[in-house]
Amino acid sequence: MISDRLYTMAKTNMSIIILAALVSLIILIGGTAVYLVEHEHHGANITSLGDAFWWAVVTIATVGYGDYYPVTVVGRLIAIFMMFSGIGLFVLLLSTLSRRRLKRAESRLEAKTEPQPVLLRDDTKAAIKNKIDGIENLTEGDFDTLITMMKTLRRTLLEQSKILI
Repeated sequence: MISDRLYTMAKTNMSIIILAALVSLIILIGGTAVYLVEHEHHGANITSLGDAFWWAVVTIATVGYGDYYPVTVVGRLIAIFMMFSGIGLFVLLLSTLSRRRLKRAESRLEAKTEPQPVLLRDDTKAAIKNKIDGIENLTEGDFDTLITMMKTLRRTLLEQSKILI
């Protein structure tokens, strides 16, 4: 049961899962690369792997506190890559969410503007109305026919309401 829910959630949110994995991968690679380049350099303030990952998260999120920053040329080139990656990934995330919302709105609008099928023909409606108007004079067979017609109408209306939702 839970695995089915997780599978359905993963299937419908695959683009967001891919973006999250890509962000994690860039943080992991960028943080490790900056640590390897910076940690032994004189005057560097990124001297531990924890500091490097903190810097990577802050940089990819485009916050850039400034408490940690690369001082070498290679470290700064990695920083430029991380900054552009962060901007690009957040733009992708926003466009993905916007596209989903637009599709949902379009499908709702399409469902409302589609011509609805005629549930009952006019002659069937007239037959039901006539039977109800003369309900006192109905035979048992006529009464059974009326009930059958009403059940069919109810079933059709229920099925139609499920399609619209």
